[in-house]
Amino acid sequence: MEAIIFCGIQASGKSTFYKEHFFNSHARISLDLLNTRNREDIFLHACLNTQMPFVVDNTNPTRNERQKYIALAKHRHYTVKCYYFQTGLQDALSRNNTRHGKALIPEFGIKATLRRFETPELIEGFDAIYYVRLENNSYSIQNYSHEI
Repeated sequence: MEAIIFCGIQASGKSTFYKEHFFNSHARISLDLLNTRNREDIFLHACLNTQMPFVVDNTNPTRNERQKYIALAKHRHYTVKCYYFQTGLQDALSRNNTRHGKALIPEFGIKATLRRFETPELIEGFDAIYYVRLENNSYSIQNYSHEI
């Protein structure tokens, strides 16, 4: 069983990456889709109770926000992986400006998430961390390196 937690500011490519890499194998848990934390909790527990692989497709900017998913998944013996979407503010703002309707995030919202963002670390309980970059409409994925 696998739980994947996406981390990254808005418009960093998380949902598109999900569609390209996990759509056919993992349930998608997303506040954009479910709208409330209550619905998210119900869906998360349904995945855990049925041993369904899942992806948490939210910004998950802080260790505290990620810990909920990690603890629940570990308790159910899931392998927990993090995909950290590294993107610069200007790139995110440019991608965001191509969005319409509810998908368009106010610039201050993206900047606020960036200010709160804490880089994910293995010590949080992840079994693996992957760095993801979106360049020229293609994803580059690298394993976490312990070296500085």
